Amino acid sequence: MGTGASKSTEEGGSQGMGEEEERNQAGGQLYVSLKMENYKRKGDLIPHVYGSVPLVGSWDSSKALSMERESASLWELSFVVPPNHETLDFKFLLKPKYSNVLCIVEEGPNRQLIGGTLQGDARLALFRLNADEVLEYRVLIQADRVSPFDLAASWRAYQENLRPSAVRGIPDVSINSAPEMNAENGSSASLELDLEHYVVPAPTTSANSGLFYAANNTETPRSLTLAGVFSNMDGSGNVLHPSKDGSVSVDRPATIKEMQVIVPDSSRIYSGSGVVESKSVGTFSPSQKQDGHRGLLVDRGVGSPRLVKSASASTFTVDLRLDTETKNSMPAAAGAVAAAAVADQMLGPKEDRHLAIVLVGLPARGKTFTAAKLTRYLRWLGHDTKHFNVGKYRRLKHGANQSADFFRADNPEGMEARNEVAALAMEDMISWMQEGGQVGIFDATNSSRKRRNMLMKMAEGKCKIIFLESLCNDERIIERNIRLKIQQSPDYAEQPDFEAGLQDFKDRLANYEKVYETVEEGSYIKMIDMASGHGGQIQVNNISGYLPGRIVFFLVNTHLTPRPILLTRHGESKDNVRGRIGGDTALSDAGEIYAKKLTNFIEKRLKSERAASIWTSTLQRTILTASPIVGFPKIQWRALDEINAGVCDGMTYEEIKKNMPEEYEARKKDKLRYRYPRGESYLDVIQRLEPVIIELERQRAPVVVISHQAVLRALYAYFADRPLKEIPHIEVPLHTIIEIQMGVTGVQEKRYKLMD
Repeated sequence: MGTGASKSTEEGGSQGMGEEEERNQAGGQLYVSLKMENYKRKGDLIPHVYGSVPLVGSWDSSKALSMERESASLWELSFVVPPNHETLDFKFLLKPKYSNVLCIVEEGPNRQLIGGTLQGDARLALFRLNADEVLEYRVLIQADRVSPFDLAASWRAYQENLRPSAVRGIPDVSINSAPEMNAENGSSASLELDLEHYVVPAPTTSANSGLFYAANNTETPRSLTLAGVFSNMDGSGNVLHPSKDGSVSVDRPATIKEMQVIVPDSSRIYSGSGVVESKSVGTFSPSQKQDGHRGLLVDRGVGSPRLVKSASASTFTVDLRLDTETKNSMPAAAGAVAAAAVADQMLGPKEDRHLAIVLVGLPARGKTFTAAKLTRYLRWLGHDTKHFNVGKYRRLKHGANQSADFFRADNPEGMEARNEVAALAMEDMISWMQEGGQVGIFDATNSSRKRRNMLMKMAEGKCKIIFLESLCNDERIIERNIRLKIQQSPDYAEQPDFEAGLQDFKDRLANYEKVYETVEEGSYIKMIDMASGHGGQIQVNNISGYLPGRIVFFLVNTHLTPRPILLTRHGESKDNVRGRIGGDTALSDAGEIYAKKLTNFIEKRLKSERAASIWTSTLQRTILTASPIVGFPKIQWRALDEINAGVCDGMTYEEIKKNMPEEYEARKKDKLRYRYPRGESYLDVIQRLEPVIIELERQRAPVVVISHQAVLRALYAYFADRPLKEIPHIEVPLHTIIEIQMGVTGVQEKRYKLMD
């Protein structure tokens, strides 16, 4: 040891001894991490450490301890010693991990470690490979004081992770035999005969959208409300004005003259004779001329590059500037969605930064239902999406009690009023897009080419329009939709005679059928007989770009077949008891009881649903929860694994707060976007869950999803249409089943709590 270090020790005197005794009494240990860094690795030579007791116990190079790779250039060896440990003498050497053929010892004197500190002058580790070549490693050391409790906890977690999984032999896909009759799995796990006994109230922001008329949940017409025409509206479309005494007065609906709206002259819209070949249907359709260019229009689509000529060069370059509007229109997303958005927003034409999905179709064809599902899907992916329903504008502006005559094509007043509210809704949607909105869904019949031309003229240079046409030839489905319309629509809320309302709606439908023109212009998606979920066709024309492609993929897999989806967390695990996150531990005693109760519940709830399936993650606590269930196929999904906590896996939140305070605070500030070191964020989880959502939409039989808290929060948020920012805070308690009922009336929720 150098003279400086010796002098320092002598000057400390008895005071230094007192500090040492205090450390010993505290019972702490030193966690020492030795690291070596070098960017020029030679063959299979790996850094090793050898030296005296108690670090290594031998100066025999064949017994040297191998350092572990931490990164491409960094190697590490860690160990625990008492604070008053004896002097540790050691040296570094290079040799193959499993061979002693070649050993190269570092040059210079032995290194000494006292109190977690290297003695002497800091120096590189030099290894002479031959007479002309010397390899240099930078040496780093860190010694942290840890309590016996922390060491014991870390050791327990280490031992748990070393234990072999109890589900290693279970295949990813398994089909059990039919359940044994009258098997009750023990009295503690039995359930009441009536499952309603376990129903608990759902949250106020639950997924019960099916209780309301879908159009009522669309965007509020701000062009009307901001203008001061209305302050509120009752179910009939009348205006409600609160008075000073708390009572409410009802006004008549505003007339057309109370608000002037400029409707573009459709005779001047897109009369060009240019045609463009369909990319998928193989037909030719009229196309609009754009930007003053002559000739054929090639639809560049969302994401196609815009070439900009440089002022100082004769070549064309891609404009990569990211302006304020582009930044505002980026989705709150990660992974593929974020990558596609960057490409689309930076490289696409300015008008393509905003996408308008314009619905087309006769009444009772499921347009509003499709629009609501698509809105929910795009919002969940992170795209700022709003649903604009023209019928809601019409009821607010002209009242809900309009007879079928209002919808006749030879009624000029009715035509003017309907075009007026369509223009109002389109103006609202475009204004919202210019403020940063990304995808607007324009929900109306838009059944004539003249109306669609008007919309395209209004959108020119501001957003890209894709028409989404819904065609249905199944009279049974049409009749069902008509009857649902009479029951739910505010248009018939004051009609006491159901049959009279039914006849009026059929007369309205006949008025639309007389003038209906199918879409043949621009970019479009046609859904033909897709509502039943059995067959059908989808035709696409001039569709390109990531987001339009995702929309098509979603629409291909969605249908209206009613079926339940059951979401539940695994039974309580041993890590749940300890308060540790992540891990892959087995179930606690309470968790095993829940697995049996869940089995009984599923046997009762799905006894007539033999086509149902059970989905779990690949972690053993979900597989063990599902193991008592027989008679249904079980499928393990890697995508259903719990959020990856990275280096925090196996820790408690108190440990994270104590040992990683910066990470703890960062997570606390923004749980949605916070990514664990070497782990995941909630946005990452959403991206990997998209295939699960698509498959849940495609399934026609019940599905039981046994997964984890973060994953189920994200899945539930999709069905409940909850904002992304709320996902990390959604309550998904243990031992509770969330039943999501999907069908033609929307999404409804029921919760069962089987045990505390």
